[in-house]
Amino acid sequence: MSLDQLKPGESGVIKIVGGAGALRRRLLDMGLTPGTRVSVRKVAPFGDPMELCLRGYELTLRGDDARNILLCREPA
Repeated sequence: MSLDQLKPGESGVIKIVGGAGALRRRLLDMGLTPGTRVSVRKVAPFGDPMELCLRGYELTLRGDDARNILLCREPA
């Protein structure tokens, strides 16, 4: 599943960071690397952007960028 499919309160572990070139490099530079646990804190009313919590900080990410990140959902 991709990161944009998570709802507030859900979390998962990043498996693959997709995208190409500068987009992929930017996602990796923001700390979205394989093996990182990510949880969704909030989602804007129309679903874009979404606020994430990872590595002890909050990050706001556009839905188009979140679609490039594949993860495994953590059990509830």
